[in-house]
Amino acid sequence: MDTNYNVLLIGSGGREHAIAWKLKKSPNLGTLYIAPGNPGTAQCGLNVKLDTGDFPKVVEFCKDHSIDLVVVGPEVPLVNGIVDFLEKEGIAVFGPQKKAALLEGSKQFAKEFMVKYDVPTADYAVFSADEFDDALTFVQSKDSYPIVLKADGLAAGKGVFICDSEEEVKKRLNTLKHDSKLQDAASKLVIEEFMEGEEASVFVISDGHSSHILHNAQDHKRIGDGDTGLNTGGMGAYSPAPVLTDDMLERVKVEIIERTITGMQLEESAYQGILYVGLMITENGPKVVEYNCRFGDPECQVIMPTLENDLLNLMISTTEQRLDELSIQLDGDYRCCVVLASEGYPGAYEKGKTITGLNEVDDESIVFHAGTKQDGDDVITNGGRVLNIVGRGSTLKQAIDHAYKNVKKIHFDGCYYRTDIGHKGLDRVS
Repeated sequence: MDTNYNVLLIGSGGREHAIAWKLKKSPNLGTLYIAPGNPGTAQCGLNVKLDTGDFPKVVEFCKDHSIDLVVVGPEVPLVNGIVDFLEKEGIAVFGPQKKAALLEGSKQFAKEFMVKYDVPTADYAVFSADEFDDALTFVQSKDSYPIVLKADGLAAGKGVFICDSEEEVKKRLNTLKHDSKLQDAASKLVIEEFMEGEEASVFVISDGHSSHILHNAQDHKRIGDGDTGLNTGGMGAYSPAPVLTDDMLERVKVEIIERTITGMQLEESAYQGILYVGLMITENGPKVVEYNCRFGDPECQVIMPTLENDLLNLMISTTEQRLDELSIQLDGDYRCCVVLASEGYPGAYEKGKTITGLNEVDDESIVFHAGTKQDGDDVITNGGRVLNIVGRGSTLKQAIDHAYKNVKKIHFDGCYYRTDIGHKGLDRVS
């Protein structure tokens, strides 16, 4: 790479701040635009007001600003086909095309794909929205709990329910049927057997033919300590996850990643971009819980600081199908990310709370903005998940301690966070 690339990054969360932070380090970056961005990304490039759901407007922006690469952070534009649309206009995009993004966009598609290509996963059944009575009958016939209910489509991490009783199944079916925020996603329902084990995530970069494991992490989805309460978009993460030993990662590569990438080729939908493989490490080996067609959030926030490669070079090489020329380099340290959330999340919460202490964190930690907004000289809360505090250490305990040391320096009214991020990992390395 011997030129400067103008980049448009789409998104506004902690994941996008982490990507922007990493892209800014590339010596080949020209101008970085972030649409719409947040106060954190404004430190890395130029935030722009752009309706990224209006694909012709995105094309117009790219041509007006000589954009060489579009990087799509969140899943919704990918599932809606932004890559296909921009590529037809001759614009390079880092991310999977619409059909490939179905791996996240439709859980039914993903499950059928896994069965077809012998990718290990949980047994399942699918019901349409008008068959919820049949779904309940199916669950009753199994009479085995816990059982997992999943809305087929995108639900921002809120469409998965682990039910411990028939009463809870009825409650969650009612939620999926009547909650206006979930109805579209729940036009179909996937019911899965509950897998016993420990969850972890592996992140793969693929140009459709070659692929590399970038890194691995463990997310904490539940709102409460001890993995209690409702699912969220993610309350924290750490990397690497000790449950993913070298032998286990080799199994993941052979039994899951290679079969997935090859399967997508055979489906005539080569997968390009980031593939998030959510795993359950069971007594019988790794099984896929879900695929995502982009970086996880907050897993991205612990992976970007660990990656020693030039991210822009990796992305350009991916769009040009030259990924086999590169290898992945990591710094070998642990990272821990703690999410600071608004009181009430993942339910109703208030916005507009003034945030203090952002300038008090030490130089070795990183603060990635998520649900924040600039209000004059102040930064205020503007979402459920507000900030991501990332700590570093040569051991997992050091990384966890470092993160929480800096968490305590930041304040806003109603600030909530879990106090046990990474503890599962500590149990394995102690």
